[in-house]
Amino acid sequence: MNRVPGDAENAHSSSVESCPSLRDVHSINPAQLMARIESYEGREKKGISDVRRTFCLFVTFDLLFVTLLWIIELNVKGGIETTLEKEVLQYDYSSSYFDIFLLAVFRFKVLILAYAMCRLRHWWAIAFTTAVTSAFLLAKVIITQLFSQGAFGYVLPIISFILAWIETWFLDFKVLPQEAEEENRFLIAQDASERAALLHPGVLSDGQFYSPPESVAGS
Repeated sequence: MNRVPGDAENAHSSSVESCPSLRDVHSINPAQLMARIESYEGREKKGISDVRRTFCLFVTFDLLFVTLLWIIELNVKGGIETTLEKEVLQYDYSSSYFDIFLLAVFRFKVLILAYAMCRLRHWWAIAFTTAVTSAFLLAKVIITQLFSQGAFGYVLPIISFILAWIETWFLDFKVLPQEAEEENRFLIAQDASERAALLHPGVLSDGQFYSPPESVAGS
């Protein structure tokens, strides 16, 4: 005789346990969701994320640092004007560092165009610039005799090689994953706000609450 109430109680408890998501949605604060969505939309209006801006700054640092080292190398060899004419106008692949400077300019233009102006969300541009840089520097070091020209024969190729690979690591492990994660959070928050709007259509006004008129005694 006690089986029927027990079965009914178990069925009721199972139905309650089967709806945890509904309770979670009821517990969502719509104001917090809207504030979060507005913050994400504000970031989108800025046009570029903070981590991508940091990447572009590092690409600019790459160009400026290589340029500074090249200018120092020109001064060390006996004056900027004389050495500049020798390395640029009388360019020699085996002894000139002008091509390493042009390589830094090439990386800067491609990466800024792809990831700052076009806002590319793929790794192919950084893979292309790093592959070209690595192949050119390895060929220049193997074919020529840069190491016999003093300290700059070591410094410029090694610095250019390291900077190119740091840019690749930063974009692949920091910029793209963080932007994808923020986009997923925005989509989740937007979906939760839509559900909360359906469950909480609006706050009832004071005019919607009223008391019925008192009935006449004896009616």
